[in-house]
Amino acid sequence: MKHFTIEELTRSATAQRLGIENRPSAKCANNLKNLVNLVLDPAREQLGRPIYVNSGYRCRELNKAVGGARNSFHIQGRAADIDTRTGDNRMLLSILQRLPHTELLWEDNGRWIHVAL
Repeated sequence: MKHFTIEELTRSATAQRLGIENRPSAKCANNLKNLVNLVLDPAREQLGRPIYVNSGYRCRELNKAVGGARNSFHIQGRAADIDTRTGDNRMLLSILQRLPHTELLWEDNGRWIHVAL
């Protein structure tokens, strides 16, 4: 894990506000590491600039609080919602299309990208 940390992949303003402990199990933490090593770090290297995690791992309670899908890959530590904060995520999407993924979604008209491994 070169460019991302478990802390940023589990950080949630909603969890803090609601007092939800959003701590992944060892299995989910391992899934997060795989997501970073196989997808997020390679995407960051190819993009050549930072990628920001809007949402990564979500415990079931947090996932429900944010209105996530009942069987979301976020719950397993296999998904992240990311963006470049430049206002244009098209290059990032193009890079992600060439990397391993199970889901790749252009969300909210491109404000962020959901990627799951």
